[in-house]
Amino acid sequence: MAMDAHEIERMIKAALPDATVEIRDLAGDGDHYAATVTSAAFRGKSRVQQHQMVYAALKGNMGGVLHALALTTALPQD
Repeated sequence: MAMDAHEIERMIKAALPDATVEIRDLAGDGDHYAATVTSAAFRGKSRVQQHQMVYAALKGNMGGVLHALALTTALPQD
């Protein structure tokens, strides 16, 4: 069962309320997404830690219900 892009965005924003989330369905199958997440909460975190924060927001769905997510994280521009 695939995961809806809006549900992915909702879960990320629930964990990172200031986040800007852009999600693209890469294959049109609702199962392979790319996400760009921009949040001030990433300040001082390594890229790995930033990605872990996003994966934590998905509450175990990554690798299960959500098959593939190409993730890009960034800090907001001042």
